[in-house]
Amino acid sequence: MLPRFFAPAVLAAFLLTGCQTPQGKFTPEQVAAMQSYGFSESNGDWSLGLSDTILFDKNQYQLRPESYSQIETMAANLSSHGLKHARMDGHTDNYGEDSYNEALSLKRANIVADAWAKGANLPRSNFTTQGLGKKFPVASNKTGEGRAENRRVAVVISTP
Repeated sequence: MLPRFFAPAVLAAFLLTGCQTPQGKFTPEQVAAMQSYGFSESNGDWSLGLSDTILFDKNQYQLRPESYSQIETMAANLSSHGLKHARMDGHTDNYGEDSYNEALSLKRANIVADAWAKGANLPRSNFTTQGLGKKFPVASNKTGEGRAENRRVAVVISTP
């Protein structure tokens, strides 16, 4: 009698274990929404370097008006897909002292986070910021174009 119930019990255990296996961190719809804006995946997080679309002028942290609206639109769309937390990493070119660049990059990250929170209609506390200064350039600082690319904020989306 025991063998007759053993096989169904083992099968049920395997099926229940399969139900408990966590799926990916993001749904296919969330991944598609992030990819539509150019986000790329790395180690389970999705990031977008805003240097292509949202640049800061030298020694500035204010967003250009067109950049502000781009951020708000992107944030609203991604929020509608359930993406409600992000980290903003601010960056600078290599001009200036390290302490100045770190403070400037943090201001850039904060201004993007403020715009993101407004566009997504979410609490600002959902978004963390850090100023990384000139530590992680994406282009050569030897040219004006390269320095402009390095004046950026990267948006990193991970689950809370």
